[in-house]
Amino acid sequence: MIQSETEKSMIDSMYEEIGISRPVLSFGRRVEARLAERFHQIDTTAEYNQLKVIRAMQKNRVCAEHFAASSGYGYNDDGRDTLEKVYADAFHAESALVRPQIICGTQALYLALSANLLPGDELFSPVGKPYDTLEEVIGIRESIGSLREYGVTYAQAELKEDGSFDYDAIRAGITPRTKLATIQRSKGYASRPTFSVRQIGELIAFLKSCKPDIICMVDNCYGEFVEEIEPTDVGADMIVGSLIKNPGGGLAPCGGYIAGREDLIERCARRLSSPGLGKEVGANLGVNRDLYQGFFLAPTVTASALKGAILAANIYEELGFRVIPNGSESRHDIIQAVELMSAEGLCAFCEGIQAAAPVDSYVTPVPWDMPGYDSQVIMAAGAFVQGSSIELSADGPLRPPYTAFFQGGLTWPHAKLGILMSLQKMWEKGLVRLPEKA
Repeated sequence: MIQSETEKSMIDSMYEEIGISRPVLSFGRRVEARLAERFHQIDTTAEYNQLKVIRAMQKNRVCAEHFAASSGYGYNDDGRDTLEKVYADAFHAESALVRPQIICGTQALYLALSANLLPGDELFSPVGKPYDTLEEVIGIRESIGSLREYGVTYAQAELKEDGSFDYDAIRAGITPRTKLATIQRSKGYASRPTFSVRQIGELIAFLKSCKPDIICMVDNCYGEFVEEIEPTDVGADMIVGSLIKNPGGGLAPCGGYIAGREDLIERCARRLSSPGLGKEVGANLGVNRDLYQGFFLAPTVTASALKGAILAANIYEELGFRVIPNGSESRHDIIQAVELMSAEGLCAFCEGIQAAAPVDSYVTPVPWDMPGYDSQVIMAAGAFVQGSSIELSADGPLRPPYTAFFQGGLTWPHAKLGILMSLQKMWEKGLVRLPEKA
């Protein structure tokens, strides 16, 4: 779309009113202009995924009655049960557990692991150390209620220096006690590549060639709808995620999901509720409409966040910072890592993200001792749903190389504003110099 000079002037004035200076806006626009073809590809993927979700909803005859609230035990909650069928069909899985009672992605992962690992079993990670909050879940860091405390052991194979799988180490790491392999799709707080669904499929095939009955679980957080296929399309026995990330579309107020093999999902349901009860109980508490509509919006919301991540990569790479993925690499999640090389840079970046928020924009984020992490963490998120990382947000641990992990943006204009505001704060503090030409 070609903007008239009047329209451009109005937008420029609004950016200036909200705090974006002309030099920052001009630089951002020059970088954005180079990304038109990539953004078109993202829109094409979103279109396919949107149709996939609509087809799953139509197949399962979603109707207005499915939005009705249930309370107490939640017996005969057809809306809840149908939503789980929609998830299962959209992700090409046999079954799914989609519940507001699952607090976050970490709990969803713990639920999937604890339901399918028994004393004497071993959990194996073929992709190195998992995300920080899983360390206490596993028992890498001592914690009450960890898998280790219940007699589940843990082993891992490190990735190669280039971030690829070390198949020799993986083969050597699998033992007769190895019951379940956990594969973290996204990078978390590591500086390694995010794995594509194709790569995950190759890894799963190798794991099953070594031990055919191994359960392969994928932490799918931040990856849903970024590609046209999901890990369940390439052999994953379970995929796990949070509803306040991609699949909630910004509307889900809470919740998590596990999708995959029916027998494994039934074990998860029984661990969440009780043996003998399983999926038959669990009131939706009036959030069903948000969960359905959020899932409906998820493909296009994810596309907006993905565009923001790509713009961030290209802007900060142009300014000389190391970014992961780089500005031209293919994308497999919505997270953009920017190594800012100083605590001041990390804090300024997060200050800009907070200043761009519709909620709590006047707040200055500061580092704090966040539960589940071994370093102080700074987090910026002025979100409608507390902790929702599909909404515009950034965070990072205060340790070298002081990496900001940027993600989210329910709309493309908001994702763009967040990146420009982060740059504005960096520029105002003298932490970056803007080139005259991009």
